[in-house]
Amino acid sequence: MPAEISMHRFGEAVSKAADAATVYGALEELSMAHVGAKLFTLMTFDRASGLASRCYSNMPEAYPASGTKTVDSDRWSDHVLDGQQNFVANDIESIAEVFDDHELIRSLGCESVLNLPVVVGGEVLGTINLLHEKGFYTPDKVAAAEILKLPGSVCFLMEKLSKGGQ
Repeated sequence: MPAEISMHRFGEAVSKAADAATVYGALEELSMAHVGAKLFTLMTFDRASGLASRCYSNMPEAYPASGTKTVDSDRWSDHVLDGQQNFVANDIESIAEVFDDHELIRSLGCESVLNLPVVVGGEVLGTINLLHEKGFYTPDKVAAAEILKLPGSVCFLMEKLSKGGQ
């Protein structure tokens, strides 16, 4: 599906959405159409409090959209949250170097990951997380994923507003 049509559908979903979950679903649809993923999640980050929260998951049994966790300072956070750079790992060994839940990830049939930081006003509001089979996130797919960041900013700003943020 051409990007223009997908972006138009996303815009329609935003304009008609009764809640943030509807918009998150529209971003998932856009992500599937342009990049692909078996597991799709959205995480918000608040660097001031040091907390992260999963606000959306297409596999809520394995990765529920609830609760918060502490954001550790490590290689991943240095790269994604501080450096505001995409993180790509295309095998389970590389995933295991940065994610403690690598066994669960593998059990879901995923051995590659693409984390896209969504930056607004110089601040990472969250990440779009795409996981798929080994070797899936080629340079072409990573480049195609850049289209997701602007719609992702809409999602994370909606999440922030729904929590009373400004």
